[in-house]
Amino acid sequence: MPYIPHTQDDITSMLDTIGVDKIEDLFDEIPANLRCDNLEKIPHALTEMEVGKLIQHQASQNSTPTCFVGAGAYEHHIPAAVWEIATRGEFYSAYTPYQAEASQGTLQLLYEFQTMIANLTAMEAANASLYDGASALAEAVLMAVRLSKKSKCILMPTTVHPVYRQVVHTIVKNQDITLIDIPFDPKTGTIAIEALENLPESAALVIPQPNFFGNLEAVDELTDWASSQGMLTIGLVNPLILAVLSPPGEWGTNGADIACGEGQPLGIPLSSGGPYFGFMCCKKKIVRQMPGRIVGRTVDLDDKPSYTLTLQAREQHIRRSRATSNICTNQGLMVTAATIHMALLGAKGLEQTALACHNNTTKLVEKLITIAGVKQVFTGSYFHEIVLQLEKSVAEVLPSLMQYNILGGYDLTEFYPELGNCLLICATEMRTQQDIDNYADRLRFVLKDKISVKYLPN
Repeated sequence: MPYIPHTQDDITSMLDTIGVDKIEDLFDEIPANLRCDNLEKIPHALTEMEVGKLIQHQASQNSTPTCFVGAGAYEHHIPAAVWEIATRGEFYSAYTPYQAEASQGTLQLLYEFQTMIANLTAMEAANASLYDGASALAEAVLMAVRLSKKSKCILMPTTVHPVYRQVVHTIVKNQDITLIDIPFDPKTGTIAIEALENLPESAALVIPQPNFFGNLEAVDELTDWASSQGMLTIGLVNPLILAVLSPPGEWGTNGADIACGEGQPLGIPLSSGGPYFGFMCCKKKIVRQMPGRIVGRTVDLDDKPSYTLTLQAREQHIRRSRATSNICTNQGLMVTAATIHMALLGAKGLEQTALACHNNTTKLVEKLITIAGVKQVFTGSYFHEIVLQLEKSVAEVLPSLMQYNILGGYDLTEFYPELGNCLLICATEMRTQQDIDNYADRLRFVLKDKISVKYLPN
């Protein structure tokens, strides 16, 4: 956005108006021992030309590798129209819609977003987004504990993204909430049903779909089990998979109680890690415990459709001690892009994208497991990620693949050392057959097996 600095006359005029001699006087209440000294490592100001050259130099160091990494952030095709529309001034500069009469466009878009997410998840209510998928799961855990009133324990499968589990722990650890790890079946890489027996009374069971390994959990059985134990069910979902598989609202006999996840697959570029956005939905009967904002549709005095903030459960204006969350200005721009993305693709487009992702991953796996020193770890169904075990150290293989401009996958040894040298790989609709063949040839070469020279340099 354009930035116009204040002139010295502007600054002097403002200081005169408030009766202050210099800007430094505005900070005189800050003790000297808390102030920073001169920022010696910050270089002197550059000219516009110098800044331009510096930025060009930094940008030239970026590469555009072929990406086979997923692990919670995915490279998908984003129609050019998505960000052309999202970055129009009407959306790009819009801020929090406290004044409904001046924010009808923003409010309508958020209402449309809520409607799309609610339809995608088959849930009754959705909020106007959260910060990201990890904090959305943490908010869902807090919400479940508030609703339970009998337990502050949450059943947290180890098939949930390990970083998500860390974030949840960080947010809830000082609130006497206990996360109980649920191990996975070493054969299927999914929640071990027998591991759910003889556990303490808990507020909720978290069910990832797909899980961190890319495998599909037995959501119907798990949801009904949780219900039979008097627990809530929290569905942690990739929104793209809901275009082809049953949504949380239809799991088991009565559906999940809360659904949340990361919205990045819906039109948000990887952008070196963010910003992304989280989403959350729930059953209508528990909507007052859902954090964040909910936009509602009504009519004005002339019977024209109008939009307003129906519920702000965080109590941002009054009674802050009773707030359900600190959610305030969230990732509104990301939600704008996601809404446009879903509108452009429609149900059919999302379904085709999801199927293309699955098909490409299937092709990739079939190709890679023919290589000596590579084997598939888990049996069962998967979406667009899968775990492979390598004969050679993953820590050595990935840098070698990067020399060929290939991001070969996610190293699982840090979070799952019991699996050995394992790699989580992903193929979205962006990967071509040539990409897949090239990856297989490079991996074969790195593992020192027979190679095809079709895609290798002379």
